[in-house]
Amino acid sequence: MRGFPVWPVEAGHYAGEMDALFIALVIVTVLTAGFVCFMLIFFAARYRVGRDADRSHTIEKTWKWEVGWTTASLLIFVGLAVWGADLYLRLYQPPKNAVQIFVVGKQWMWKAQHPGGQREINELHVPAGRAVRLVMASQDTIHSFYVPALRVKQDVVPGRYESLWFQADRPGRYHLFCAEYCGTDHARMGGWLTVMEPRAFAGWLRDQGGQPSLAAQGEQLFHAFGCSGCHGPGGTVRAPDLNGVYGGPVALQDGRVVTADERYVRDSILLPKSEVAAGYDPVMPSFAGQVGEDDLARLVAYVQSLGRKGAS
Repeated sequence: MRGFPVWPVEAGHYAGEMDALFIALVIVTVLTAGFVCFMLIFFAARYRVGRDADRSHTIEKTWKWEVGWTTASLLIFVGLAVWGADLYLRLYQPPKNAVQIFVVGKQWMWKAQHPGGQREINELHVPAGRAVRLVMASQDTIHSFYVPALRVKQDVVPGRYESLWFQADRPGRYHLFCAEYCGTDHARMGGWLTVMEPRAFAGWLRDQGGQPSLAAQGEQLFHAFGCSGCHGPGGTVRAPDLNGVYGGPVALQDGRVVTADERYVRDSILLPKSEVAAGYDPVMPSFAGQVGEDDLARLVAYVQSLGRKGAS
C-alpha cells in the first residue's frame, strides 16, 4: 500500500535501542535455527539408507567443533541477555526530575491529571525532550497502557499503582492504545499522545484555564474527609505527622521498613491496618469505597507536596 510505513515511527528516547535489540534477537534466532535445520537436513540426506557414504568414524569425537559451537552460542546469547537486562533497568528507573502525571484507566477510557490540575480524557500532552513518569491505576479491570511509537507498554492492575516513564524526543501526535482485552468496547479504548516543544507545551498548560493544582485539590479533600483532624497540628488523635514523610523510610510495627511512595500513601488510605507505623495505634478507618482513583491521585499529590516542603 502506498504510504504505508515499513517500520513504525520511533519517537521515544529508547525506541531505537529497543528496535536494535529486537532485530538482533530475530537475526540470531533465525541464523541459529536455520543452521540447525540445515545441518539436520544435510546429515539426513547424506547418511540416508542406501547412500554410499563413509561411516567408519562414527565413534570419534569432534571436540573442537562441539566446544566452539557451544562457546560461540553461549557468548552470543549471554551478550543479548546482558544487553536486554541493562535496557530493562534503564527503562524502569525514572530520572528524579521527571514530570509526574497520574493516569486512571477505566472502561473504556484513559483519564490523565497533570500536576497543575489540568485534566484530559483519551488525550495526553507531554513536553518533548523531558522525562515523563506516569503513575497509573485501574478503576475496574486490567488495562494496558501502550504507545507503539515510544515502544512502551505497562499493564495497569486494579488495587495498586503501576509506574511507567518515557522520554519522547520527536514532536508529533501518536496513537495510544489499551493492549489488554478489558471488555465489550476494548477496541475503542484508545487515544492520542501529543508531544510538544517545551514552549508550546507551557502555552498549552496555560490555555487550559485557571484551576487549582493537583496538590491544592488534594489539600481540599484532605480537610473534607477529616484527615486534618488527626494528621493536622491540632489533631484530636495521635497520628503521624505527614510533613516530610513522602519519599523517606517508615518503620512499621512488625519490624519492617518501607518507603513512603505512592503505593504506601494509597494503601494507608484504603488499607490502613496493613502497614501500621511503629509507635501508633491502628485506629485509622479505611476509606475504601469512599475515595475514587481520581481523588486518590489528588491526595497522593498533596502528601508528595508536604514531603518536598519538609525536605527543603
